[in-house]
Amino acid sequence: MAKRDYYDVLGVTRDTDEKEIKRAYRKLAMKYHPDRNPDDADAEAKFKEATEAYDVLMDPNKRAAYDQFGHAGVDGQAGGGFGGGGASFSDIFGDVFGDIFGGGGRGRSNRGADLRYTLELDLEEAVHGTTVKIRVPGHVECDLCDGSGAEKGSRPEACGTCKGMGQVRMQQGFFTVQQACPTCRGSGQIIKNPCKKCQGAGRLQEEKTLSVKVPPGVDTGDRIRLSGEGEMGIDGGPSGDLYVQISVREHSIFTRDGRNLYCEVPISIVDAALGGELEVPTLDGRVKLKIPEETQTGKLFRLRNKGVAPVRGGPAGDLLCRVIVETPVNLTRKQKDLLEQFQETLDGNNGNNHAPRKTSWFEGVKSFFDEMKF
Repeated sequence: MAKRDYYDVLGVTRDTDEKEIKRAYRKLAMKYHPDRNPDDADAEAKFKEATEAYDVLMDPNKRAAYDQFGHAGVDGQAGGGFGGGGASFSDIFGDVFGDIFGGGGRGRSNRGADLRYTLELDLEEAVHGTTVKIRVPGHVECDLCDGSGAEKGSRPEACGTCKGMGQVRMQQGFFTVQQACPTCRGSGQIIKNPCKKCQGAGRLQEEKTLSVKVPPGVDTGDRIRLSGEGEMGIDGGPSGDLYVQISVREHSIFTRDGRNLYCEVPISIVDAALGGELEVPTLDGRVKLKIPEETQTGKLFRLRNKGVAPVRGGPAGDLLCRVIVETPVNLTRKQKDLLEQFQETLDGNNGNNHAPRKTSWFEGVKSFFDEMKF
């Protein structure tokens, strides 16, 4: 009887990735597994067929040969279900279902955990960029036992529970599955004489100093990834990554909103009335700001390209200066007399012309009360 196309068997297409192939096989395995279908020859045949297809399509070399030559390219290489020259049922089944029951095999390395470090910066550092030294706690390989965990002169021994395989078989309902050995935790080895320096862990906790290059324009919430600087891997696995989280401190003068900066500039009533010129700070130095006469409090002045160049590129923003007309305090008697004389000149010279906003506001209040019904 001619064999069915392996892709048709699993119900997938030729461009399906390994994750979807595994998912398709899992569905069929759960449906046709002999433990769920005792004395059902048809179900057993379909299970073997699905397992054979899975064995071929999950192996990059076998899959490439099958795609080019069909069944002729992999005859004698497929697992054939429970036996044959390929992967055994326990290998395939453990690979697909091991994540459900906590499976893990000997020699299966574990990637180290990712770490996060919060880096506080001044606004100037965030805008212009900087390089910062940070100290991060982590683990390093024990130098006394070279990471083996065993006392110098001794070696780890094969686990007696799993015979060094790192896995044990167990019954889970309908299924017989493999999971990590509870005695050796999947390593396949037992350390009878643990290293005195690391107590058998094979690694030591230690702080390391790292140099973090902060690009110009970063803001609170941005992250910098330092590849391989996270937690040390287990059983030879790769280290995780370190994510440096940026937090920008509040500034005494400037407030940042995206690429723009804002600041308040206090001016005297004389400068507001007559106009003038004053120096204002920017993150690149001082600049002149011209105040026109009759400037009112709250007026915004925009200084082009004096803001922040975004970290992901683009033009710099602007600096927006909001002027605040400051009322003089701690006046002397003479200064108060001069102000009273000045006020008299305003009142006696059609004062409404000198305070248009005040006049319009009082007119609005008068109209409001006139229209109210008590």
